[in-house]
Amino acid sequence: MIPGDIPLIIVLSWLFIFGAVVGSFLNVCIYRIPQHERLWDQLTGLNHPPSSCPYCKKRILAVDNVPILGWLRLGGRCRFCRHAISMRYALIELFNGLLWVVLYLAIVPAGFNARIEWSALYSPLGALAQPGLTQPMQVWLVNAQYVYFLILAEALLVATFIDFDLMIIPDGVTVPATVAGIVGAGILGAPALWPAWFFSAYELNGLQPVLPVWLHWMLYLPEQIPFFNAHPHLHGLFSSVLGLIVGGGTVWIVRILGHWAFQREAMGFGDVILMAMIGSFMGWQASLIVFFLVAPLCALIATSITFTLRSSREIPFGPYLSVAAMMVLLGWNHYFSKFETFFSRGPLLPIVFLLMGLLFAPLLVLTRFVKQQLGFREEPLIIEEWTSADQLSFFDSKRRCDTPWPGVAAGQSRLHSDRWRGTR
Repeated sequence: MIPGDIPLIIVLSWLFIFGAVVGSFLNVCIYRIPQHERLWDQLTGLNHPPSSCPYCKKRILAVDNVPILGWLRLGGRCRFCRHAISMRYALIELFNGLLWVVLYLAIVPAGFNARIEWSALYSPLGALAQPGLTQPMQVWLVNAQYVYFLILAEALLVATFIDFDLMIIPDGVTVPATVAGIVGAGILGAPALWPAWFFSAYELNGLQPVLPVWLHWMLYLPEQIPFFNAHPHLHGLFSSVLGLIVGGGTVWIVRILGHWAFQREAMGFGDVILMAMIGSFMGWQASLIVFFLVAPLCALIATSITFTLRSSREIPFGPYLSVAAMMVLLGWNHYFSKFETFFSRGPLLPIVFLLMGLLFAPLLVLTRFVKQQLGFREEPLIIEEWTSADQLSFFDSKRRCDTPWPGVAAGQSRLHSDRWRGTR
């Protein structure tokens, strides 16, 4: 389902090139966005100053800014001062190019007689299964969804590396992407993965013998809301906003309960905004799968492998949320089939989540008690202040050795005597 029947190899080649070029811009985002606190400064700071060497401050030539090849051509060193430049810049460009290719292969079916059912995003309740879609409309929709989720993937990539480096997720990464997620959902029409409201009366009737009498009114609710079927663009917009609220609100509740149980910050507020961004793209059902199932599993596996190598017990959770979101997105067919029955009991889900929340707080308290009995003690959270002396020391350490601070002589009361001797 490639527009214009362009050969797949040509499409993938150009996608890799464009992905690597965008990856060079993502390197700028990873480096510059955390340098500012306000959202507006984070966004406007991406345009200036021009890219330069962080050591000699000389502007990088356009020929050296070619993704991947520029770094290889210079041997990983600055053209002027020959200081080593991290390989990570080239690796991010390479990875982003591959990400564009992999995402396209997963979302857009290709080949002879390609069918929409081959897409990783296809499900019987998703936007790709809307009745009445003609072949041209399917081609447009599946490629538009590729661009839509590519925005999410790029934002997750930037958030991941910033969180790994500084254990923060700036609003300059998540807020613009969240706006794009909401606007894009309204433009595409119909939720990409799952409707905002759906349940199976058959599944609910199977629970009728154990369902309390005062909940029997649920058996007569409509399986779908006719208004959403008649207005797919409003349905997509509503589903995106609902995903934002459920995704971000869930993490916020866990953050509050964790702080109450452990008497310290359990999750950063950046994780709340990141999960809200994921929910705005993927909907509330997929965001719950990401947060409660896939992300904790990814974090458990990663921390188990690197446990002996880590000097700090604090771990950034944002990267695992990002990896989990991409795993759910690329394997949506599999996750949909596993959780269709659970989410088909729509009216009962708020009651289930409420009971889970009531059990979650005592579980956290029990976890804290067990850790104390085993001899683990929570380290106090120390918030250090960055003083003016720290600032001066930081900038002085960045100076080159052949350009000492000009105020050394005055600070040692040698300025006038040096001038009289002619040494200055």
